[in-house]
Amino acid sequence: MRTVQTALTRTVWDELIAELPVGVVLMDAHGDVLAGNRLAADLLGLRSEELLSGRRPLGWSVRDDSGARLPNRGEIAAQVLRTGAVLTLPVVVVRAGWPHVQVWVECHPLAVRGAPRVVVFLQPVHTDVPHSRGLLDPLTGLPGRALLHDRLDQALVRARTHGTVVTLVLVDVHHLAGVNEEHGFARGDELLTVIGGRLREGLREDYTVARYGGDEFAVVAEHSCGSGEAVAERVRELAGRAVRLAHTRIRPGVRVCWVTSDGAAPVYSVITHVEDLLRG
Repeated sequence: MRTVQTALTRTVWDELIAELPVGVVLMDAHGDVLAGNRLAADLLGLRSEELLSGRRPLGWSVRDDSGARLPNRGEIAAQVLRTGAVLTLPVVVVRAGWPHVQVWVECHPLAVRGAPRVVVFLQPVHTDVPHSRGLLDPLTGLPGRALLHDRLDQALVRARTHGTVVTLVLVDVHHLAGVNEEHGFARGDELLTVIGGRLREGLREDYTVARYGGDEFAVVAEHSCGSGEAVAERVRELAGRAVRLAHTRIRPGVRVCWVTSDGAAPVYSVITHVEDLLRG
């Protein structure tokens, strides 16, 4: 751990940070923890000395809310400092192999006397937190575009690290405007809700299913090898099933496009490529 606090900075930390009602952790560019308040340690299921030293008890880990492992602290710090953007993560803390607590994590880039640093804020996840931050789609309850980007970025990091691949599938529901005109916007919303629910229930639990746009859904799937064609076909079959609305059976037209990456391409490149396929 690299710690260079002066007496003054220790006083400021003790007086202003230690008693905040949120967990706070300060990391350097390598992901080493420089400081952290007691609430941060409590939320992470650690003792204060474990938080600061980097030592973790046996059976302790952190995962995203899909159950997938997160990038390590160094990778997260590098991403935040490289992009200069806030990274928001819903995290499940696992102790002794069992989920311990859900924590909402926000990583902010900053510079302290010219040195790159990452300050991390931690809060317990309450039911309304993801909705209030706009990360979940209010109609379907699925992750929205911002959370999808985070999930895809994490998946690409794991692919590079573990030699796996990631498939991104985009689904365009055709004729939604016709449903709205003939049956009303409420029926169009119902159609999207049903399709979103079918995708979530019909795909593996560790896949991310998201509402990507007005009439579009996205799926992020991690797998050991292959092209992702089987995932795309399963998505097409689920999204294209007939739906009964107002005593009328509607079979939505869907267009499905997909791309598979070994993690070498950045998030924006993967998304742009599959968007071009969908709109081409």
